[in-house]
Amino acid sequence: MDLLDPLLLARWQFGLTTLYHFIFVPLTLGMGLVVAIFQTAWYRTGRVKWLHLTRLFGKIFLINFAMGVVTGIVQEFQFGMNWSDYSRFVGDVFGAPLAFEGLMAFFLEATFLGLWIFGWDRLPKGAHLATIWIAWAGASLSAFIILAANAWMQNPVGYKMAPDGSRAELVDFWAVLTNPVALATFPHTMFAAFMFAAAVVIATAAWHLARRQNIEMMRSALRFGMWGMIVAFVGVFFAGDQLAIVMVETQPMKMAAAEALYQSACGANASFSLFTLGTPDGSSELFSVRVPYLLALLSTHTLNGCVEGINDLNAQYIQQWPQFADKLGGDLPFSPIIWVTYWSFRWMMGLGGLAALISVVGLWLTRKNAKREVPQWAWKVAIWSAPLPLLASLVGWVFTEMGRQPWIVFGLMLTQNGVSPNVPGWQVLVSLLAFTAIYAALAVVEIGLVIRTVRKGPDPLPPPGDGSDDESDRELADVPTTVY
Repeated sequence: MDLLDPLLLARWQFGLTTLYHFIFVPLTLGMGLVVAIFQTAWYRTGRVKWLHLTRLFGKIFLINFAMGVVTGIVQEFQFGMNWSDYSRFVGDVFGAPLAFEGLMAFFLEATFLGLWIFGWDRLPKGAHLATIWIAWAGASLSAFIILAANAWMQNPVGYKMAPDGSRAELVDFWAVLTNPVALATFPHTMFAAFMFAAAVVIATAAWHLARRQNIEMMRSALRFGMWGMIVAFVGVFFAGDQLAIVMVETQPMKMAAAEALYQSACGANASFSLFTLGTPDGSSELFSVRVPYLLALLSTHTLNGCVEGINDLNAQYIQQWPQFADKLGGDLPFSPIIWVTYWSFRWMMGLGGLAALISVVGLWLTRKNAKREVPQWAWKVAIWSAPLPLLASLVGWVFTEMGRQPWIVFGLMLTQNGVSPNVPGWQVLVSLLAFTAIYAALAVVEIGLVIRTVRKGPDPLPPPGDGSDDESDRELADVPTTVY
């Protein structure tokens, strides 16, 4: 293996910077919704605890949003820096959605987020509440457009090839936006984002409750986070089920690789392995725990459905794309790295399921009629489980992108053909090391700021009035609330 191979280094750089950027994306999407819900609760009830929770998690939201913008800009530069041939090939298709995302969605998000930050004392309460909802809608629209662009790489639609075959040309922008892969990926991503935001809310509340600080407020936040986690997990499950069906229709090799299924199977033989020990490529199995029919059910929604295997699909693809098969070589030229797709698929489901299970247990331990005090170990579990949904999302994207290999655009362009032809490996290596160092420093800053905000907690609550929470809260709701 050539350690200065430009293709290898460019893939590592784009993968690392993309995953690093995506650390901030789900928290921005999920926490924006959390803050909007908390502020709506304050607007509707006048209870001061919801105001303080809005302020507290609003600060976390803003810290994360700023870091996401900074790291996201780097992604666009890499298209021209390391992937110029890819950019020339897809530029006409990607130009429209990326321009729409920048001029419409991000502009909407940034403008109304600014109004929310500086409008606490300047806008009517209802108008100020609307700004955070519109900002979150802008962030969601931005996410959808980016996912639609990525979905085109998974399932190219709405295009035609240039007469000389050098690039894809956009002919139907609406087809790109309504790509079945995009429509299935968007809800899956949004529910996963809310899972991570809920985990941060749970961890924050647990930290304060373990120290008996702001008990009433943090108990409300904790219960909200746990219920939100469970609801979002259910959404992730059903959206993921639909995404699996679309994946089988558009990229059957990815589903076959997810199960390391070399031979096509139907019915009971199309089983799903919960755990397997074998060779790294999955071709030889020593031990496995399998659920009969489950792979058929996931892939076709029928117990007797058939799932195509890696060998049969490779044979089909070699006949369909002989020009690409010659460039790739090998016995299974169109197969991704099996152990990566197999285990990332399971880690994605396992980590997300564990986060939801912790919330179920947490709801039981913190119920009102509980006879025992919540043990300290339970608070620690709630705090340290915060990264679980994020890790599930990250390995989910590893599965999505690595499972598409060796294609950079499925059926149209190989990854090896998209790299910049005149950029030497040492230059990519230098930029890779520089980005890694800078991003590591930014990670320390981000984590430090969030932890400090969490530990500081909400502003001190006012002393109780005449015992009527609703009345005292409504009086406080008219006090100027600028905190940013």
